[in-house]
Amino acid sequence: MNYMIELGTAHTAELDASVLAAARALLDEVFEGDLTDHDWEHCLGGVHALLWEGTDLIGHASVVQRRLLHHGRALRAGYVEGVGVRADRRRCGHGATMMDTLERVIGGAYELGALSATDAGAAFYAGRGWRRWLGPTSALTPSGIVRTAQEDDGVYVLPLSVPLDLSGELTCDWRDGDLW
Repeated sequence: MNYMIELGTAHTAELDASVLAAARALLDEVFEGDLTDHDWEHCLGGVHALLWEGTDLIGHASVVQRRLLHHGRALRAGYVEGVGVRADRRRCGHGATMMDTLERVIGGAYELGALSATDAGAAFYAGRGWRRWLGPTSALTPSGIVRTAQEDDGVYVLPLSVPLDLSGELTCDWRDGDLW
């Protein structure tokens, strides 16, 4: 039986435990068991885009607020996390549908968008107008600012209302697990 694909959006606080469990299970599958508890925690506290096919969750993406330091300013960033589509539903435009929604949220509430792309996802984001950060990346940790050179090629931004020097330094706020 073919079901219509339906997109829903909700803040984490509006999602019940069964929906959150379905989203976590989907992302565990999409990331082939590589999704840590910290990675999942990074998806929470913001707006989720959820794609349903009948009662099956086939896609998830979320945007959460983070602070990024750039040229002496703490910028309010809509940071995209947990983007994934079930393997048998990929290449049908579902990722784009979820990103359209999250990009509207980012455009209405933040000074810029940001994310850390996998190698497989980088071309997708670049094709949507996200720009690869060319400068050095760092994180503001409890010990001070620490360089995150391993992340330099994977950080993408969606420039909006503030001027960005893509070759300048970009520093993210602290969080447990992967910093970017």
